[in-house]
Order: sequence, then C-alpha cells, then structure tokens
Amino acid sequence: MTTILFAIAAYLIGSISFAVVASKLFGLADPRTYGSKNPGATNVLRSGNKKAAIATLIGDCAKGWLAVWLAVRFGPQYGLEEGGIALVAIAVFLGHLWPVFFRFVGGKGVATALGVLLGINPWLGLATLATWLIVAYAFRYSSLAALVASVFAPFYYALLFGVDAILLAIVAMSALLIYRHGKNIGNLLAGKESRIGSKKK
Repeated sequence: MTTILFAIAAYLIGSISFAVVASKLFGLADPRTYGSKNPGATNVLRSGNKKAAIATLIGDCAKGWLAVWLAVRFGPQYGLEEGGIALVAIAVFLGHLWPVFFRFVGGKGVATALGVLLGINPWLGLATLATWLIVAYAFRYSSLAALVASVFAPFYYALLFGVDAILLAIVAMSALLIYRHGKNIGNLLAGKESRIGSKKK
C-alpha cells in the first residue's frame, strides 16, 4: 500500500505542466498551440521569452527530482524498498508525459527525466546532463541531444551501480523518451528539425 501511495503522489507531482503554468504567468500563448505543440522548455523558448523557458526547465526538472528525493528520503521508514523507488521514478515521468491535470497531453520528458536521474544520484544526473550539453552545443538540436543522453543514461547507471530495479526503470524511461521523440527522429532524418533558439512560425 505504501508503494502505491508513493507512486500516486509521484504521478500527481509529475502531472504539473510547468510549460503551461509558466506560459500563463508570463502572459504567453499555450505552448500546445504553436511550434512543436510540445509543452516543454524548448518549445516555450520558441515564444522568444527566455525567462518562461528557464522557469519551465527548472520546474519540470525539479518535480522529477522532488518525487524521487521524497521516496529516497522518507520511503524506507515506511517500508519502501528499491523496487518502490524505481516505481516512483517511472510514475513521476509518466505524470509528465500524460498529466491528469491537462487532459493527458504532456511533454516529452527530457527535463523531468533529468530531475529523476539527479534524484537517484547527482553524479548520474550530471553525467547525463553533460552528454546532453555536448551534443546540443555541437549540433544545436535539442531532440538529438535528448536522444543521445537517453541512450547513455542506463549505461552510466550500470557503470556506477550495476544491474537492479532502478536500472530497469531508467531503461523504461529512456525507451518512453525515445518513443515520444518519434516525430523528431523523422524530422532529423529529413533535415527538417528545428534548431535550438528558433522562433515559432
């Protein structure tokens, strides 16, 4: 029962779409109506408002970190074990992808996944973030950077901690992230993908 309660709480935390919230606070259009129509920091940046994009990035990352941190910090005293923490990690990520508060229309999960990884272990999160930054700087494609980072994240975890339930959760999260980038993969192959910083049309 404790595991289920932690997972539900994580899903609800993940369901807070900071792209939509930040856009409303900054008086911007709903990010689900322009650009890639993805409620995430990269699409909010296309509005031209960097502050709103940064707020979205921080918020989406923070909710992933918070859900996992709460599970790691307080879960064990209520009987939450490794498998439960893995379930919490997936639950907050699923909340972002399919948020109950926004008619199940969510983002692709890059920032939230980073927050989850930071919550699991700071070095794991930083290594994955460094991978994203290197690819993004070199090629100027947020989606490509996310795809490469998502592939490397499970390997980083395995190198640091070996194979366990949390690794399986990270693999599942990476697979979902790649799935959510299906259209971006097609655009990248066709040379039509928008670069970082491009404005909405």
